[in-house]
Amino acid sequence: MIEVRKAINMRELAEIIFKDVTKSVQDYIEQYPDRNLDETQIVSRYAPSPTGFQHIGGIFAALVAQRIATQSGGVCFLRIEDTDQKREVDGAISDTIDTMHKYGIDFNEGMVDDVTSKGNYGPYKQSERKQIYHAFAKELVAKGLAYPCFATPEELDELRQQQVEQKITPGYYGKFAVYRNLSEQEAIQKIQQNIPYIIRLKSNGNPDKRVNFHDLIKGDISFPENNQDIVIIKGDGLPTYHFAHAVDDALMHTTHVTRGEEWLSSLPIHIQLFDMLGFKRPEFAHIPTIMKLEGNSKRKLSKRKDAESAVTYYEEQGYPVICVIEYLLNIINSSYEQWREQNSDCYKFNIELDKMSKSGALFDIVKLEDVSKEIISKMSADEMYDLYTKWAKQYDPQMYDLVTQNEKGIKMFFGIDKGTAKPRKDFAKWSDVKDKIVYLFDEFFDTEQENALANEKEIEILTKYIKVYNHNFANQEEWFNHLKDFAIGIGYCANRKEYKNNKDAYKGMVSDVATVIRVALTHRTNTPDLFVIMQILGEKKVKERLKKFATS
Repeated sequence: MIEVRKAINMRELAEIIFKDVTKSVQDYIEQYPDRNLDETQIVSRYAPSPTGFQHIGGIFAALVAQRIATQSGGVCFLRIEDTDQKREVDGAISDTIDTMHKYGIDFNEGMVDDVTSKGNYGPYKQSERKQIYHAFAKELVAKGLAYPCFATPEELDELRQQQVEQKITPGYYGKFAVYRNLSEQEAIQKIQQNIPYIIRLKSNGNPDKRVNFHDLIKGDISFPENNQDIVIIKGDGLPTYHFAHAVDDALMHTTHVTRGEEWLSSLPIHIQLFDMLGFKRPEFAHIPTIMKLEGNSKRKLSKRKDAESAVTYYEEQGYPVICVIEYLLNIINSSYEQWREQNSDCYKFNIELDKMSKSGALFDIVKLEDVSKEIISKMSADEMYDLYTKWAKQYDPQMYDLVTQNEKGIKMFFGIDKGTAKPRKDFAKWSDVKDKIVYLFDEFFDTEQENALANEKEIEILTKYIKVYNHNFANQEEWFNHLKDFAIGIGYCANRKEYKNNKDAYKGMVSDVATVIRVALTHRTNTPDLFVIMQILGEKKVKERLKKFATS
């Protein structure tokens, strides 16, 4: 009889707390039926909080979630975890969606902009699922598995201080959970007096026992059971991350939860929630934190310290999206590099979770640059031109205007050594381009001319070369043969061994002559194919620059 009365009292308490809840747990279970997928098809999600700029770690995490679902023929959805509305940043949801799309990461379901979504398992914003969480919290209260807690912030601070002083585990649990065993009638009375409260889970965990689980990345792991009476519904009526993710992943039938390894220590709580709610546990895969080498040690890539932590850094610097994706795949699975040598589409690479790093993913900007140079070197001149001008239009308008006014010439420049066994690897990012091509434009070249002075030897070479210069050679080979004959004719040697053995007989090497001409035309001692550069500049400009340098 006492048990029946207590059950009635718990149900009454649940009804008073959640008087606006109109649907039952069963209603929601029926509203979100099992997906029509087989056991091999993965359902994953990317679930960011809209609290600021996109971190490169977000791209990393989203790429893992999306790839494991796509390669299985399954579903990956985008859920926005916006229950901490004080920290929400306007426009962050759209920024997330746009950024992911830009990086080739599109979702089968979920939010498609700030207010619109697609899919049958929404709403996909947690702030719009309040009634759902309340229905499940109501059921827990009615079963005596959750309770209202009236502890004030001051009481909680004092409790924590006492626990720290006594050197015991801080938190709200066991004998310290003073409202845990409050009678239903006492709780109802306080609620009717409008005393603020939150809802806590009544933990059944024992820290002397272990919970064992297999993480798809970390392997077999064991933690003490959770005995903390965690908050599941906050004072504003919204759920905590712990409670919301358990309810959502269950109703949305998520099979694989991929998330940062910082959540690993919370797994006992989440497993407990799934069990107490009566849900099947999903598989968990805790993704390694992106690390940076600093001296001889590794540390977490920091939003505050490291510019490269922000996705906008890669856009501003002009790293092609595909280069960033390929580099991330490299650090997700080390086997990617070898796979890529035999395959052309990086998005077809199958990620293997158990082959991910278990101790942090090292992000090396130098390695990224190497990967990027390799990829850009294999792009066609047209593709490079299109990607560069798209970037320059936003980030370097002056160069955009100059380059688009000389499209043919810039494409010729980008095309140097394309299709050869050893294509040039001059560019890791589009911000590298300006320094490599500014000498093609008088606006920059004339400014540099002020610091360029020719010596007597250079003046002699240029004065004589201007007289024999021919702009109409068919190819680089014809032009260089003419240059070689000219250099030999004015006392320079074409054979390095012969020159070393008899330096007094020559003024220098043919390469010295070529260097003088190169410097006169570009103010640089090292450039790509000089013949192509001369073709881009045109006969009139070549002669003008040669004469100007010879008289400087």
